[in-house]
Amino acid sequence: MSAPSILRRTGIAAALVGCVLALPYAIAEEDAEDLATGARLAELLRSGRNIVSNYQALINDPALGDKHLDSDRFAKEAIAVYSKQTGHDPLSGELTARDRRLLGAQIEAMREVVDEQQDNINREGIAFKGFVPAIFARLMNEKFAARVGNEARVRVTAPEQLVRNRKSLPDDWESRIIESVFSDPNTKKGEVYTEVTELDGRPVFRMLLPEYYTESCLSCHGEPKGEIDVTGYPKEGGKAGDLGGAISIVLFK
Repeated sequence: MSAPSILRRTGIAAALVGCVLALPYAIAEEDAEDLATGARLAELLRSGRNIVSNYQALINDPALGDKHLDSDRFAKEAIAVYSKQTGHDPLSGELTARDRRLLGAQIEAMREVVDEQQDNINREGIAFKGFVPAIFARLMNEKFAARVGNEARVRVTAPEQLVRNRKSLPDDWESRIIESVFSDPNTKKGEVYTEVTELDGRPVFRMLLPEYYTESCLSCHGEPKGEIDVTGYPKEGGKAGDLGGAISIVLFK
């Protein structure tokens, strides 16, 4: 990997709320577009995860068969969450052709995941289906990559000691930012890190967005450390506000 041509940080609020960017440094127009695209992709992923989280009690109800949580309903509600967070529908407004293509691919990826999970979601007699936000995100991102992996990639990773699935281990670039930037106590909480560099021999815009444990995360990732959670993994002993992961965005130039 060559030395980065651009190395910078930007506040998460500027990057995500409505994708209106007010940056404290000069930025090339092309890179500003990449930053906005990455913010949209991250927010749509989060919106889908929120729906899975909100419906955990329904999904895991062993007494109920058909949950009526099909891909049409799921996508509609994920889009509504995205719209509430950003102030607009993901496919509305003055978007570039690339943005429409990538966001459309994300929506189709989430729909495909939910379609494939219908038998699991609707299975009676099973109290825990294993269809949790982290699993949904990984499956959605894999299907997204299958559609547009030559243009963009999205994944969720974490500090290596917190990773539960080896597919989510951070690569060298992600590890460097997590360890040297996000874990630095002097780094402002919520800062997004962006860099123009190379990946697979191609120039890329990379973006890493930190994610922190909320109270809803702690049933699996909280205390007591080492106790086995409902998914069968030992709890990490995390607290609300601790760094728990990061959304990694790659946009090929």
